[in-house]
Amino acid sequence: MILFEEALDIINKSAVPLASEKIRLEDCLDRTLSQDVFSDMDMPPFDKSAVDGYACRRADLGKELKVLETIPAGKIPTKLVEAGCCSKLMTGGMLPDGADTVIMVEDVEVTGTDTIRFVASRTAPNFCTKAEDITKGEKVLTKGTQIRPQHIAILASVGCANPEVYKQPRIGIISTGDELVEPAETPALSQIRNSNAYQLLAQAKRANCKANYYGIARDTEEATLEIIQQAAAESDIVILTGGISAGDFDFVPAVIQQAGFDIKFRSMAVQPGKPVIFATRGNQYLVALPGNPVSSFVQFELLVKHLITLITGNNSPDIQLKVPMGIDYTRKRTTRKAFFPVYFSAEGTVMPVEYHGSAHIHSYIHAHGIVTIEIGESEIKKGTPVDVRLV
Repeated sequence: MILFEEALDIINKSAVPLASEKIRLEDCLDRTLSQDVFSDMDMPPFDKSAVDGYACRRADLGKELKVLETIPAGKIPTKLVEAGCCSKLMTGGMLPDGADTVIMVEDVEVTGTDTIRFVASRTAPNFCTKAEDITKGEKVLTKGTQIRPQHIAILASVGCANPEVYKQPRIGIISTGDELVEPAETPALSQIRNSNAYQLLAQAKRANCKANYYGIARDTEEATLEIIQQAAAESDIVILTGGISAGDFDFVPAVIQQAGFDIKFRSMAVQPGKPVIFATRGNQYLVALPGNPVSSFVQFELLVKHLITLITGNNSPDIQLKVPMGIDYTRKRTTRKAFFPVYFSAEGTVMPVEYHGSAHIHSYIHAHGIVTIEIGESEIKKGTPVDVRLV
């Protein structure tokens, strides 16, 4: 049994980023950039008006000005703004030569068919200067950025219509155990419905992976080996649940090795999720999670998502919120790092969800996040700031 931090370190050293591919801009949401992106132009590409108004010389404020032309956005000015003159200019329009100020239309009195006068007491320049946001050749997005809507706007503005991103991980999910039946079936007295596989499918899809479910491996070495080999032939990460504790039918570790995977660790000093296997085969990975649904849910969030982040090259920070504990939290056993569900209260604190153990997946229906209590710690006092990992 190793520490959780040691398990993360092993995964860090084992993970190799996937290959990259070019995709359409409209398909790249939540994907991770595999190369830096540079601007192909200055932004803005010219001095442009920030308001609807009149472009003039600041020295002429207060004078009656002759309107030379109207310049909508997208049109190149044709007239030089000289003393006593101005040009009507729309928001986003190019500032004409000679002008150094745009007076807002609200601050203007129309004095004739082609004359105006500035009537306010003062004005800002009201235009954006060329390249004040981005200069040509400047790096605008960094390799490893997970693409969000605001990043897509940047990609579009610099002409990156086919960004290069890491490929999506292919995840193959397998459940094990003769006691399992699929959700549409009515379980016999000794059976339970297979909830883990569908939970993991949803978690994998939410992590922006291509996820496939390969079914239930029955409790024989032959059946388990066959389904592992099938999933491994089509997946970057294979996830199993169940069959890895110390029971008579828990032969899964041996079968994992028969399939050619090298087991890196088998157990962690954590609760829930002590019996977790992490194994590698070249640039493929296998994670065997416990059969208890809370254990599989939590360790997917903590371990598998970390692995996904690494192989997709994602360098976005792991955001956790620091929030005060709403009550005193205590536990009796302190030999393992523990993860427990919490919800946000109206008072701006976090409160532990009623939680009966690693089979109590219903507790997570009400959970907003997970809080950690370290080995050797038995209590978190009310008001103590804790890191909350959102789920």
